[in-house]
Amino acid sequence: MDLRRRRWLPLVAVSFGFFMVILDVTVVTVAVPSLGSDLRAGASALQWVVDGYTLAFAALMLLCGRLGDRFGHRRTFVAGLVVFTAASAACGAAPTAGLLIAARLVQGIGAALMVPASLALLRAAYPEPEARARAFGAWAALSGLGAAAGPLVGGLAVRFLDWRAAFGINLPFGLLAIVLTVRSVPAPAPRAGTSLRLPAQLLGIASLAALTAGLNEAGALGWSDPLVTGCLGAGIAAGLGCAALVRWPAPRQPRLPSHRARGLAGGTMVGLLLNLGIYGLIYLATLYFQRLRGYSPLEAGLGLLPLFAVMTASSFLSGRLCAHTGPRVPMVAGLLAGSAGLAGWVLAGPHSPYASLVIPMALAGGGTAFTMPAATTAVMESAPTERGGTAAATLNTARQIGSALGVALFGSLAASRFIPGLHLSALLAAGAFLLAALTAALTAPGATTTRAGDTATSGGRPGRTAAR
Repeated sequence: MDLRRRRWLPLVAVSFGFFMVILDVTVVTVAVPSLGSDLRAGASALQWVVDGYTLAFAALMLLCGRLGDRFGHRRTFVAGLVVFTAASAACGAAPTAGLLIAARLVQGIGAALMVPASLALLRAAYPEPEARARAFGAWAALSGLGAAAGPLVGGLAVRFLDWRAAFGINLPFGLLAIVLTVRSVPAPAPRAGTSLRLPAQLLGIASLAALTAGLNEAGALGWSDPLVTGCLGAGIAAGLGCAALVRWPAPRQPRLPSHRARGLAGGTMVGLLLNLGIYGLIYLATLYFQRLRGYSPLEAGLGLLPLFAVMTASSFLSGRLCAHTGPRVPMVAGLLAGSAGLAGWVLAGPHSPYASLVIPMALAGGGTAFTMPAATTAVMESAPTERGGTAAATLNTARQIGSALGVALFGSLAASRFIPGLHLSALLAAGAFLLAALTAALTAPGATTTRAGDTATSGGRPGRTAAR
């Protein structure tokens, strides 16, 4: 096997797993009406089918990132692949909505094990800064490809087989990813002293679960219902408790320098706001095409192609630009473009021409994809090598929190009056992108800052920084 092919095998192996994770964020969206009819599930249960996955994914990712730091990232990644693949089979066989939701929660556990480990494995496999930026760009491009494939896979499954086949696609991908990971991905040494910080982790899990439950049920029960207000109040209280516990560094993990802490916190906030806006609106867009426009599941998947096709292409461009300019420029540019695209959804009405939504979808998808590789680089370059898994988990936890809250909030806003709720959600999503752009402008490192930190992030070995 030649050196060039061997060099990219770790990226291919890790990307198979990540592709499945992102595919299953969107694969179920166009199949929601079909599986709802088949399983006799109400609106609240359908939101849980979509959101249960991202809830477990987000709630457990920080814990799983620390598990990777402590016990080894390759071991954690392979464990996640096994759990995710088995849960996918259970999703396809689920006879009731309750069992499908349970299987989706287990899928989320597998995803939480995989994603932080995948970034830590890429960071170890590509120590040179430019190669690492390109690898992160390709990794993020798989996010766009998986998100794009999700509605198409779901639509094709419903059209020619049934919704259960949408989960079957994970089985060959999962088995192949396990084999490639074991054979070709180097295993970074674990740090046995990494603290799991369980009290903070448990409060964070409780906070996210309560907030998501409250937002999910608000559409059906009303915002003043005691269950809704109780869940929201408990979620806020648990979140404040979690924040108080994580203010101080764990033993043997001193505080980061201020510029690194700023890059980590800013990139994490951008990830949360980005996913809240884009995935919340994607959920409503699939319902808009099917319920208001009468599209079939396959037609709805094809209708979203302008968003996802541009998303895939832009990720590669972002990785290359970030290697030369640093993360700040592509982050701010992408978020401003995405904000304009999301605001364009106020044009959507029961009889709006499809052509009027193509440019808004392209801007939203392209802006999202231009931002995410750069935000990933900003976060990973801000963390010391021994805390790479935790840094990756922090970013992706924030992203999945954003996805879960976006679907829950926008779904509830559109539950009773769909078009006014869609328009309000579009404006909120655009506002989230603008706030993220401001955050990136103030916190993201530029080219000089990124390159100055390369030595520290690659373990303090100057020779690696000079390698190209």
